[in-house]
Amino acid sequence: MNLKKGLFERKTEPFRVYHQDEHAARDLSVQLASILPTLYRTRPIVFVCIGTDRSTGDSLGPLAGTLLSEQGMGIFHVYGTLDDPIHAVNLEEKLREIKSKYINPFIIGIDACLGRLKSVGAIQLCDGPLKPGAGVNKELPEVGNVHLTGIVNVSGFMEFFVLQNTRLNLVMKMAKTMVEAIVLAEEVIERRNAISIENWREELH
Repeated sequence: MNLKKGLFERKTEPFRVYHQDEHAARDLSVQLASILPTLYRTRPIVFVCIGTDRSTGDSLGPLAGTLLSEQGMGIFHVYGTLDDPIHAVNLEEKLREIKSKYINPFIIGIDACLGRLKSVGAIQLCDGPLKPGAGVNKELPEVGNVHLTGIVNVSGFMEFFVLQNTRLNLVMKMAKTMVEAIVLAEEVIERRNAISIENWREELH
């Protein structure tokens, strides 16, 4: 993952939490809210959840997208669910649809990935675009200004089959932690925006 300078001024590594940590969702939400645009009316915030329910490990994205959609997001826009997944076949089409619908959207990609054994269960918030398909040698468009990934299993050997044989229980728990963090971040952004509007009104008077 190539991190661009400027987003995390003091950190050179992705922000990481483990889904089972007591304050994982809260800590992730704080980091996420700190990098999302406050003025979401002029720059829409769009989550693009990538993956397919045909592979257990690769279902993290659409599971998160489904759970987010069920929350009834107020200011965030969500693409990629179990009912309407975004995957290798339709990714380019969906990205064109998003960019034609929203002006200068701030996109957050969400996807599963593989990593070291000790990192399984970790959720990472990274600067720069997501590179879907890299773990299974697929050439796909890069997605997002920033991205969230969940390390669902171990990389290194027969990775397609590793994804197929990942435990759904782990993937579901990670998706729920991601969603809780995103919902909390949305609440922070809404409060921050309300304060900015109030300050602007006070300045007018």
